[in-house]
Amino acid sequence: MNEELKKELLEVARQAQRIGLCKHKSGNFSVRIPGTNKLYVTPSAIDREELTEDDLCIMDLDGNVLYHKEGVKPSSETMMHLEIYKEREDVKAIVHTHSKMATAFAVLAKPIPGVIFEAATLGLKEGYVPVAKYARPGTVELSKSVIEPIRISDMVLLEKHGVVAVGCDIKDAFLKAQYVEEIAEIYYMTLMINKGVEPPRFSVEELNKWKYPEKFSK
Repeated sequence: MNEELKKELLEVARQAQRIGLCKHKSGNFSVRIPGTNKLYVTPSAIDREELTEDDLCIMDLDGNVLYHKEGVKPSSETMMHLEIYKEREDVKAIVHTHSKMATAFAVLAKPIPGVIFEAATLGLKEGYVPVAKYARPGTVELSKSVIEPIRISDMVLLEKHGVVAVGCDIKDAFLKAQYVEEIAEIYYMTLMINKGVEPPRFSVEELNKWKYPEKFSK
């Protein structure tokens, strides 16, 4: 079970780099170990394509490092991951990327509204991807800034920084990170076509109505 978790975590980290959501050793990823208060977290400053299972660090929710390979340190953003896990017990995995278009909106501290139906998968309780106020990366202030927005969304923009996605597993969190980049691109294009006029967006009620077709669930 745990070996499979580690493999999935590594594959997502590599895939995020391959498709351009992360570059230059940036971004970080974690997953809770089922039935424990522990998590696997990617290390700092190692190219994602070079990561091995032995490079993954093990931490508990109190921030204690339980395992790390010699010369390897947990991601500098680990405090942010810990705060999210403590705030939301339903979260089992976290993906933090620097995807270009979504980060552009983060630089502007501009929330991304639900303009296409993929937004229905992002847990947007208020109909948009919220922004966490600016704080320097790797600080307690950053980890605290995420708490309020993560209560209303499975996606958060980090002002002047990047994107955080949470999910029921690492694949779910990764899919949300991809969706928010797609939504950001489409939102940007509609603003350009519409000469800066905000496009129509889905209401929270409409987003919440979407369900997987019942006839295919049997």
